[in-house]
Amino acid sequence: MFEHSMNGTTRTALLKMWRSCRVRTVILTGTGRLCTTNAAKPPSSSGHSSRHQAEKQRRRREREEAILSNQDTKSADNKAVNWSSKQRILYSAQTPPGTKKDTSLPFPASYSPDYVESSWYQWWEKEGFFSPEQHERLSHAVDQTFSLCIPPPNVTGTLHLGHALTVAIEDSLVRWRRMQGHRVLWVPGCDHAGIATQTVVERRLWREQAKRRQDFTREEFLQEVWKWKNEKGDEIYHQLRKLGASLDWSRACFTMDPDFSRAVTVAFVRLCDSGLIYRSEGLVNWSCALESAISDIEVDSKELPGQTMLSVPGYENKVEFGTMFSFAYPIEGHNVEVEVSTTRPETMLGDVAVAVHPDDPRYQAVHGKQCRHPFNNRLLPIITDPVVDMKLGTGAVKVTPAHDHTDFLLSQRHSLPRLTVIGGDGTMTPSCGQWLEGVKRFDARHLVVDALVEKNLFRGKKSHATTLPVCSRSGDIIEPLLKKQWFVHCEEMAKKAIQAVEDGQLEIIPHYYTKTWKNWLSNISDWCISRQLWWGHQIPAYQVELPNSTDKQEEQWVWGESEGEARQRAAVKYGVKPEAITLTQDPDVLDTWFSSGLFPFAMLGWPEQTPDLQQFYPNSILETGSDLIFFWVARMIMLGTELIGQLPFKQVLFHSLVRDKYGRKMSKSLGNVIDPLDVIQGVSLKRLQEKVKEGNLDPREQLVAMEAQRKDFPEGIPECGTDALRFALCLHKMQGEDINLSVSQVLSYRHFCNKMWQSLRFTLGVLGKHTTPVEKLEETTRLSSMDRWICSRLYSTVLRCEQAFELYELHAVTAALYSFWVHNLCDVYMEHVKPVLVQEDEGAVVARSVLYHCVSVSLALLSPFMPFITEELWQRLQPFSPEPAAQSSLCLQPYPRSSQLVHWHFPEEEKDFLLVQEVIRVARSLRSQCGMTKEKPVIWAVCTPSQAKVLLHFGSAVWTLSRISSLQIYCPDTVDPLLSAHSASPPKGSLVGLVDHTCQLHLHVQSGMNVDNQILQLCKRRDKIIPKLDEILYRVGSPDYLTKVPAHIRQQMDNKVSALQQELKTIKDQLKVLHDTQTTQ
Repeated sequence: MFEHSMNGTTRTALLKMWRSCRVRTVILTGTGRLCTTNAAKPPSSSGHSSRHQAEKQRRRREREEAILSNQDTKSADNKAVNWSSKQRILYSAQTPPGTKKDTSLPFPASYSPDYVESSWYQWWEKEGFFSPEQHERLSHAVDQTFSLCIPPPNVTGTLHLGHALTVAIEDSLVRWRRMQGHRVLWVPGCDHAGIATQTVVERRLWREQAKRRQDFTREEFLQEVWKWKNEKGDEIYHQLRKLGASLDWSRACFTMDPDFSRAVTVAFVRLCDSGLIYRSEGLVNWSCALESAISDIEVDSKELPGQTMLSVPGYENKVEFGTMFSFAYPIEGHNVEVEVSTTRPETMLGDVAVAVHPDDPRYQAVHGKQCRHPFNNRLLPIITDPVVDMKLGTGAVKVTPAHDHTDFLLSQRHSLPRLTVIGGDGTMTPSCGQWLEGVKRFDARHLVVDALVEKNLFRGKKSHATTLPVCSRSGDIIEPLLKKQWFVHCEEMAKKAIQAVEDGQLEIIPHYYTKTWKNWLSNISDWCISRQLWWGHQIPAYQVELPNSTDKQEEQWVWGESEGEARQRAAVKYGVKPEAITLTQDPDVLDTWFSSGLFPFAMLGWPEQTPDLQQFYPNSILETGSDLIFFWVARMIMLGTELIGQLPFKQVLFHSLVRDKYGRKMSKSLGNVIDPLDVIQGVSLKRLQEKVKEGNLDPREQLVAMEAQRKDFPEGIPECGTDALRFALCLHKMQGEDINLSVSQVLSYRHFCNKMWQSLRFTLGVLGKHTTPVEKLEETTRLSSMDRWICSRLYSTVLRCEQAFELYELHAVTAALYSFWVHNLCDVYMEHVKPVLVQEDEGAVVARSVLYHCVSVSLALLSPFMPFITEELWQRLQPFSPEPAAQSSLCLQPYPRSSQLVHWHFPEEEKDFLLVQEVIRVARSLRSQCGMTKEKPVIWAVCTPSQAKVLLHFGSAVWTLSRISSLQIYCPDTVDPLLSAHSASPPKGSLVGLVDHTCQLHLHVQSGMNVDNQILQLCKRRDKIIPKLDEILYRVGSPDYLTKVPAHIRQQMDNKVSALQQELKTIKDQLKVLHDTQTTQ
């Protein structure tokens, strides 16, 4: 048997190794050992978790190294934002706030966000365009309601790009429904953010007055918080206005407003009355730095790959984490021991048992026996429970119910006592003994291990991957503590929430979240709603002290909407006179998420039966980030159903998370948060780096954050404007993978804004030169082939917008609108119509009307996404309108409907023009290859008769857009006399461009052309294609290609191979022609 002894030399060496942090694993052998390290094999589940943590940590390190590396990445997406400063044009007219902007001023030469965004929002707001009451004034009003609330941001902070995504999506939906004639209500609000606000104010008081919260009375401190809120709390509202959010500001609510506070009180009282809120002792997430319980959402999981030194608030030196400590408990009456492992040896003073698995053969002989605690002499029973993982560590675990969630459940099943050994301030309690009392918990860790070494019970330590719970507000390590708190029974409410989805009463979009919804709610635990703060809604519960009561009596509580009501309730409950009762209100406040969960109906005036509540509840939809599915959405569903008897909304729309371009979640703790106003207005690199320094970042994280900024924004962030930012955000598929947003993408849509601006300059120039009025849309019918094509493309675009909006696929709407404006309207139709408009004939009159309606309808389609530039341009277009506008602002105009444009639907024209576009592309390529910049050559098209008819039908477009003098068509073996008249075979020795397998273009190589240069260019192109083709062929030829690569990917690869091979063949043929030409010259 192994005897519990160790000579002094061994003990001293071990103690020295422990203190120097060099102990890896200490193996002590002996027949008395009940477990050895050889038996410890990680189970599959634990192994998977460790591998997952290691993989996430590896990816994070790779991202950080990529940022810190001096090497430039090859990906175009990862390049720095390159931009040149644009002239800022300012709107200088004297326009008092709230009056309409003067659009009769000269049209600026280029787009400037400053100019465009000036004055419009103040006018919209003052005119009441965003209130549901304006619905009655709409000529196209329909009897439908669309209502929602903005997820209330914390009053302490500023919005980041994640908030901007929420605003862009919600405002697009709101503006779309408003333009459709719906009665729309979108309510703004702010959350009081209990912990965050109190922390900010405490820091301010310490910085400015060197005072702590405890130096004030509660009332004095709350006055300081309100003072801060009144000074700083409107910053978020300013950001929302800058983002163009069409919120009804007359209904803005703050969760600490009197009416909202009453709603919170009533909700608490009613839930207590129904038995859904109860007071009990339970384990909570405790922040020792804040000395408060915090919610799950405020706990960050910090993954450690192993031994790691971290800074902890209140400690001068870094603290070691990610280490597994092992020590032994002697078994009473036997000369053997049980070895246990823990990452938290300081909690062993609160151990009340040792647990093993009932089927573990190593411990069969000790079931029911007891261990002797080395420091307090308590006897700890050895219990059996199937929750113990036999393969983890030694298979024996210490049970500390007052400081571990799993152990707390064990204590309930086995009726074990619960000993609290760490207090709310993070120091060891008197029950630990004088040697530890008052010592900070992580300092106590060292003392406990030293004492175990002295008693020959320490068995070593080793690196151990772990997940550390960290308070997101203070950076403190979360301490599970046993506290008497108020809890909400969630099980029955959760069942109703699950049933609502299964019955179709509540739709969750995307639908794949329904599985997550059911899984989480099926395993929900009760919700602790007590917070040990001063800022927030003080819990309307009162501890009752009756005459002749003693301190030993159990707590007695009542609740009420006021102290007077609580006193009457206590008098009835305990059968005493009201004046004989002493009431003490619970000093704690309610969890912020409790009040946020009431938002959909409290914002409408509940518990009063207000007109707003009757008209706008339930809300039409809730739109929010997918990370809030449990902490906010589920609680709103449960509370709304319980308190109102109705679901708070009919649909839940989740959008993806916004990440930086390196794939990292945007977080203050990483220093990669971008203020949307910095993208809208522009900001210098210096100011960006100052913001990082103002944060409370770890030195390495600060280095990574600042280096990322230096690489990404060497010249700062350019002024992109609100419209470009909103459009860029909505172009991402929100119902899928997370969004990796780069400022370069936003900048590209500022260029789109300029494209729109220049298009209007051209359109206004065309319209202003003629006195002939524009025809009404429904009367514009005498159309040329190109008019028919662009009108049909407009119809198809409107139809696509209708369909995608109904499915909340905003990326599809924005993509369709961008494609129409840039690729159809600007690149094709406007270029084609320029020579047409010069003529003073009927075709020019029709073309002007078509151009006007294409631009006007497109502006209305884009208005929900780009409210500022579309309003500016639409207002300037109005003097040329064939009829008065229905409304004074574009944001209230009817949203275009496909039914209005059905007379413009020509599907065959759209289909045929696809060939025309390919011909134009190949013709331009041939001209480029020949170095023709100004010349307009003759081109021959060798094609089928059906293709020839299409090219003849769109002949003028082909000539104009290909920049050729004529298109000669040759159809071999045709019998059509019309085509025969146009048929002429191309000259020999021509350069050939392939349109498709039935259509080729031929361009005769002219004398004087730089043949040598052409040969050089073609050879360079060939030399680029060959290695690319070889690489693809190598991948295609790999042994596991057919089994591992999906069929659709294989098809894409086959198409690439065919295209590259065909291009190589064309280059080969063209080189032959050029070499022959070179020889003859």
